[in-house]
Amino acid sequence: MKLESPKTTINKSAQETFDFLSDVKNFEKLMPENISKFEVLEDDKFLFALKGMPEIVLKKKEAIAPNKIVLGAAGGKLDFSLTGLISEINATSSEVELVFEGEFNAMMAMMIKGPISKFIETLAGNMPAQV
Repeated sequence: MKLESPKTTINKSAQETFDFLSDVKNFEKLMPENISKFEVLEDDKFLFALKGMPEIVLKKKEAIAPNKIVLGAAGGKLDFSLTGLISEINATSSEVELVFEGEFNAMMAMMIKGPISKFIETLAGNMPAQV
């Protein structure tokens, strides 16, 4: 299953946007309002939970400055990744697209597609005000 957020324009350079997304603490600022828990576990790992959903631990798996950040599931039963693709528009603005990818059975995919789509759209939508 592959889900993509709409591309979001940010009034910061690609490097500044990359630096913001490289610091896992900053993801707390991007979370939806229905977040019930956020905790930084290590420099490159954090845990979060949305109301009514299980806790999810994400770990930074790959960082290619200034264009790509990959967060992946750290433990748990589900294997998935959340990739931030950063494109430079000019020296003072960039564009970000979030891509969620994971292997799920048909029933699980059907259940999580809506909530995950909404989640990555919210993360991307909150970026311009926070980065």
